[in-house]
Formats: sequence, C-alpha cells, structure tokens
Amino acid sequence: MKETKERERLNAHYSNQKDWLKWGPYLSERQWGTVREDYSPNGDAWNYFPHDHARSRTYRWGEDGIAGISDRYCNICFGVTLWNGKDSILKERLFGLSGPRGNHGEDVKELYYYLENTPSHSYMKHLYKYPQNKFPYAKLVEENRIRDKDEHEYELLDTGIFENNEYFDVLTEYAKADGEDLLIKISISNRGPKEAPVYLLPTLWIRNFWSYGGMDEKPVIKKAKGKARSFVSIKHAYVGDYQLYFEKPSKLLFTENETNREKIFDDKNDHPFKKDLFHDAVIKNDYSLAKKKEEGTKFAPLYKLTLKAGETQTIKLRLTKETLRKPFDKNFEAVFSDRKKESQEFLNGITQKSTKEQREIQKQAFAGILWSKQYYNYDVEKWLKGDSMDILSPERIYGRNSHWKTLRTHDILSMPDTWEYPWFAAWDSAFHCVTLAMIDPDFAKQQLLLFTKEWYMAPNGQIPAYEWNFSDVNPPVQAWAAIHIYQIEERSTGKGDLKFLKRMFNKLALNFTWWVNRADRFNKNIFEGGFLGLDNIGVFDRSSGVPGGGILEQIDGTSWMALYCLNMLEIALEIAIKDDTFEDMAIKYFGHFVFIAEALNKLREGALGSWDEKEGFFYDTLVLPDGTSLPIKVRSISGLLSLAAVLNIRKETLDKLPRFRGSMEWFRKYRKENAMYEVMEEYSPNKDVLLSLVPRKRMTVLMNTILSESEFLGSHGIRSLSKVHEKPYTIHIEGTNYGIEYEPAESQTDLFGGNSNWRGPIWMPMNYLFIGTFKEYHNHFEEDLKFQFPSGSGNYLNLKQIGFEISKRLIGMFEKDKDGNRPIHALHKEKYTDEHFKEHILFYEYFDGNNGRGVGASHQTGWTALVANLIEEINRAKK
Repeated sequence: MKETKERERLNAHYSNQKDWLKWGPYLSERQWGTVREDYSPNGDAWNYFPHDHARSRTYRWGEDGIAGISDRYCNICFGVTLWNGKDSILKERLFGLSGPRGNHGEDVKELYYYLENTPSHSYMKHLYKYPQNKFPYAKLVEENRIRDKDEHEYELLDTGIFENNEYFDVLTEYAKADGEDLLIKISISNRGPKEAPVYLLPTLWIRNFWSYGGMDEKPVIKKAKGKARSFVSIKHAYVGDYQLYFEKPSKLLFTENETNREKIFDDKNDHPFKKDLFHDAVIKNDYSLAKKKEEGTKFAPLYKLTLKAGETQTIKLRLTKETLRKPFDKNFEAVFSDRKKESQEFLNGITQKSTKEQREIQKQAFAGILWSKQYYNYDVEKWLKGDSMDILSPERIYGRNSHWKTLRTHDILSMPDTWEYPWFAAWDSAFHCVTLAMIDPDFAKQQLLLFTKEWYMAPNGQIPAYEWNFSDVNPPVQAWAAIHIYQIEERSTGKGDLKFLKRMFNKLALNFTWWVNRADRFNKNIFEGGFLGLDNIGVFDRSSGVPGGGILEQIDGTSWMALYCLNMLEIALEIAIKDDTFEDMAIKYFGHFVFIAEALNKLREGALGSWDEKEGFFYDTLVLPDGTSLPIKVRSISGLLSLAAVLNIRKETLDKLPRFRGSMEWFRKYRKENAMYEVMEEYSPNKDVLLSLVPRKRMTVLMNTILSESEFLGSHGIRSLSKVHEKPYTIHIEGTNYGIEYEPAESQTDLFGGNSNWRGPIWMPMNYLFIGTFKEYHNHFEEDLKFQFPSGSGNYLNLKQIGFEISKRLIGMFEKDKDGNRPIHALHKEKYTDEHFKEHILFYEYFDGNNGRGVGASHQTGWTALVANLIEEINRAKK
C-alpha cells in the first residue's frame, strides 16, 4: 500500500493521534418514511412520516439533507437548500416515491452523483442536477401510480424536465484543513441556453434533542456581533463550539428546528419560528418573521443568484473550531488544491494497473461507498416506549422489532443505498466491507465487528437483519467477509490482522450455534432459513409460512451453512498457525461441514437430500406434515450456491498443523468405511486438500449449467434465474397453484415491496461470490479442470480464466462502448452522451439479465461497488 498524505491521515486517526473522522458525509439522505421515525399503531412507516411532513416536522432519530455533512453523532448538520423561483417548496431534501406509491416500490426521483471522496473525508465532491423549471412532483407521483408492474419506473429524466438543458449543476465540495476545520465550496452552473435565477441557502441546523427531554441545555446558532461580520457561532454542549463563516449574502435567516404543530397536527404552536419557516419566507418573499431572529437552531445565509447561460458562480463557507479574521484568504484555495491532489494520489496508489476508464469507475465506486457512510441511531427499547410528546398505542409494544430491546445503535454505518435503503442490512454490509477494505481496512474491520457487538447481536447469537424486521434472516456471510478483509489487508500492507480474525471468530461461533439451533430443527444438517436475502426467488414468500403447513428445506440455506463452516474453518486454520489452541475449533468445523455435505448429497441414512440426478440440479424440498416430500423444481441461483462452499487447504498449512491433519485423515477413513460421501475425493497426503460441498461429478454438471447462455450465463454476468423459466414453472400445493417465470429486469411481484427482483437479473455480490468460487477450485485443479466457455462453444478455459471472463462482462456494464454508451444507462442513452452527463456513473442495485441495464436502487454503492474489486483483481493477475 503506497504511503500518501491520505494514508498518513488515516494512520494518525486510527492510532488516536488526531480525530480526522469526527466530521463526514454522515447526514442521511432520507430520514422520513423509516421504521425509526414510525410511531404508528400498525407499523405504517411510509404514511406516518411522509415526505410532505419532513419540511415541517422534527425528526426523532436523525436528520437528512442534500450533499450534507454532520459530526459523527449528527448533532450539528449542514446541507444544501435551493429554490428555482418556481417550485412550491424549497429543494431541501431529495424527493422520491414511498413503497406503496411506486409501481416497483420506493424510488428516488432525482439526479445526483457521488464524484469523489477519501476515507478520511479530507476531500469530498457531490453533484446534484436541479431543474430550472417547476419540479414535476405531481407528475412523478401520478404516472408511477398508473403504471403496471410490467412497465418501467417513471424517472425524472422521462418527464422532459431536462430538455434544452434547462437545469443547474450544483457541485458541492468539502476540504478539511484540519480535523475540525471544514472548507466548503458550492458552485452552481447554468447548463441552459438562457439566463436563469436560483436561490441558494447553505443551511446549518442542530438536531433536536430538547423537545424530547434528552438535553439539559438547548444549543444555539447565533449571529456574530457587528455589521461587517459574516459568520455565526454555534454553541453545543455535546460537541463544543464552532463558527460558520460565509461570503456576504443577501439575507440571514434564523428559525428553530422544531415541529410546526399547527400544520402537521392542527394544533397550536407555542411560537412562530418553526422548521419550515424558510419555505414560507423565500417562496412568499416575506422575510419579516425570519429576519426578526438573530439566533436559533436552524440558520441559512440566503444568496439570490442570476446566472447567464453557461455561467458558474461559487459560494464559499467554512465550518471551524477556529476564530478567523480572514477565512477565505489564499490559503483557502491552497487547501482545496492540496486535498484534490492528495485524493488523486491516494486513488492512483490503489488503482496503479487500471486503465483511465477503469480508474474513473473505481473512483466513483469508492466515492459512492464513502458517501454512503451515514449516522444511524435506533434504540429499540426507548423507541417502543416512546417519548412524552408522542401519542402511542399499546399495539406498538408487541409490534415490529419488539423482541429486539437490546439493540441500540448510535454509529456510522455503510448504507446499502443512501435514499432507498437508509438503514443497514446485515449481509449487504458484509459485502460493503470487502470493498471498503481496499481503501480503509480499519473502518472495514470496525464495521464488520459492530454486528457482533452486544448492542447489535441478540443474546442468543442472532445478528439483526434490517430495520423493517430485525428477526428476518440474512445469509451468514460475515465470516466470508472477515477472511476477505484479512487477505486484502495482508496483500496491501504485508501483514494480516490476526487479532481481528480472533475477535470475529469468537463472536461468530455464537451466531453459528444460533443458526444450527434455529434453522435445522430436525438435526439433519438440512437447513431452512426463510427469506435469506433473495426476496422473491421462491414460488412463494419463504418468510411468511410454507403452504400446506409444511417445512421448506432450502438448498440455499444449507449451502450458506456449508460455506459458513468452511469460512470458520479457514479462519481457525489461519489463527492456529500462530495459536495452536484454535486447532480444536478447526476440527469441529471440518466435521460439521462433512455432515452437511453428506446430508445435501443424500448419502447418509435418514437425510432427504436435494439433488435431482435426472435433471442435474439441486432443488428445495417441501416436506408436508404427513412426511411426504415434494421437490420445488426452480432452476435458480439458490441451486447453484452449493458450488460456493469450497475450500482448498494448502499442503504448507497442513504441514504446520499435524494434529488437524491427523484428525482429518481419521475422519476421512471412518466416513469412507461407513460408505459416506467423500468430501476429499482428490485427497493425497502430499498435496493440497480440496473440501467441496459438491462431488466433482455433480460440480461438473452444475458448471456446464451455470456457463450455459441458454440458462444462467448472460452477456453481462450470471443471472439469478435460468432462462428456461421463460416458460413459467408452476406447482400445485394444497389446492393452490404457485409459479415463477424468468423476469430479467423489474420485479413483477409485490414480494418484499416489489423493488428488488431475483427472478432473472444479474446481482453483483452473487457474481463476485461465484468468481471467488471458481478461483478456489482453480487453486486446486489448475490446468487439470477446464470447461467450455460458454457451454457448447468449444472454447475451453480453466476456472481462473472463466472467473476473469465473467469479471470482464460485469465490468463491461460500466464501460463505454464505441458509441460512448454504458449498458447501465441503456434507458437514457441520449442524455448520457451529453458532455455534462457522460462521465457520471450510477451504481444500480441489480442489472437486466439480458442487456445489463441498471435496475432498482440507483445509488447502491453498497455492494455494487464490488466492481472496483473486480477491476483490481483482474489487473493484479496480469502482472
């Protein structure tokens, strides 16, 4: 890892020399419509706190804004507010449709891009595109309301609002002169053909604790004394005192960050200075009330700008602990220049072998995942009880998440998507950390460890899934992520963090036990699990009870647990080389893996198994109350997951751990004598040992299936459902027909909100998992195992080469073709060849299984940021 100024900042931070991460992009992009803000009796989060309330109603658990920042506990917040002179409200936060309003669930209806960010947030750049004409709020709501599930979502670009380029580019940049000295530039460019006005309100406000009885001394933002002084002071008991300096504005506006009860609840206000005062003042051009105050808990300098066609104007601000006479002297620009340069040096050090285009993809992927670090506060016990100002119903006490009273979050978390999913999802976060490990391994380790802390993990060992239902079950990929983070850091620094592995291992052992006790109710080593993150992949909702009162023995549940075993085994082996007390645990996980492999492959008495010899595929099995079993013959990514449970143990490792080797050989001999599944088919005492959930014969069948373009292999990656289901699959259970068919893009169902789809699209995390699987097989077989790529093509490649070819297909979705088009932007090709759009990349939740078009959440540089890892891995292999 190349030493740079940015790396020096990170080293100083993590060695507790200087707190470089006190301030960052931690302000949420959507606080309304979340479970945390929902105090309704029936758990109707979207309608209890809708977008229309957000400008007038105080949040309880956080704040939100555009291109915003805050301290790590969201006490003091800063964001960009705009008005084009035509809208009925200020553009203070991003607009989007709630889950019930969208034809494919919740969806942000804005255009914005994360262009740059460093791990210490020493330099950050955000672009928002703001229409000059009236924002089409009603049109977006109505058109999406009347659209069916088989139609695309109606996006902002579809409304025509950007025709003739009548919009502003609003570029927000931050540069840190020090840990608590933040320089800010907001540059607005008129991209239209004629002069246009715009109002800019860089807004500073304080999160409201005082209304809920949680603060003894109310904070204050106060105007500086003297006519020539362009700054305000902030006094806050929790984070100390700051100054916000700004260039001379048209007006100074003050109010309180408090609910307008008259507007929201038809109740009487105790004073007129409420959260939404700036909306009334600016839009009605009546500043009489806002100018009366010279202090408050919400403040904005108002700039009335008029920009000629093509013109850019920049406003400078500075949020700092320091008292400065000249906050915008030549040093201001020098700091910006230095931080930009240092940001590029840091990026270059990580992407040395990337092409120019690949480096830009990685740059924006890293920017997105760093901008997605947001403050998340949720104390379930306190939330269930409510606050004095809330009118609560007794139903809430036994409602959503009521069994999670020990969960108390007050942390910076990596969000899946900053608007659509502004809450953690346990398995998403694990994938995020694998990308974060490339740029900030310390944060990646801290993030993964968080989910094992006692204020997250339940006393019984369960890891919370996501805020809509903490008790739901996400795939157990934390151990997989831990070993990947360890290896990435070891490659980049030359030293792996064994202490981190030990901490993860000890806590994950509790979670593993929870899984075994919870999801293997008949002790057959065939697992259930329910939802398991794959939303609508089943013929019925796997989390809402099984038809006929039966039990669904899930191939993906069993495969995830086999992979979990091998991940824990790999961690134990790595630690045991230095600490042989971990050999016992390695033996334990090896044995458990053997039993799962036997059960899945129907090679042990009493086990049902899931393999269909005739069709060459693993299927879920429905076990009815009378004991009869029924295979659910869906050819989905669930049936392929068995391939992922594979581990090649190096001979050098076995030589260092003779006790483990001896136990493994005894176990092998004993199981073989009793005619059990041979998990070490390729065993030789003088070679590496391959542990595989799938026997080689079946693995070969599955590989030919996954590499078939008529089934799973698409032009841009591996699909989540086979194309054979273009002809729908149906099954009759207890008088009801259930079915599934290949849907390559948007979901055609309402399962889990209808905004995600696992019935055909390409998903980056699963592809990344399979690519790693192919490499692991290749580590053992090398040139002795090859497959046709694609199946039937006559083009034989080894598994490492196949992994690279699939990586190239995935990366290709983000690259320009000869006409300058990126597959991800297929619906709006013309706009994305425009000079002010063409370099901006959206990182979608998933991708059309036929053409690679981006679908779902549009800022999921959560796990879609894994494309940056793929680029690094294929370039590293070139050497």
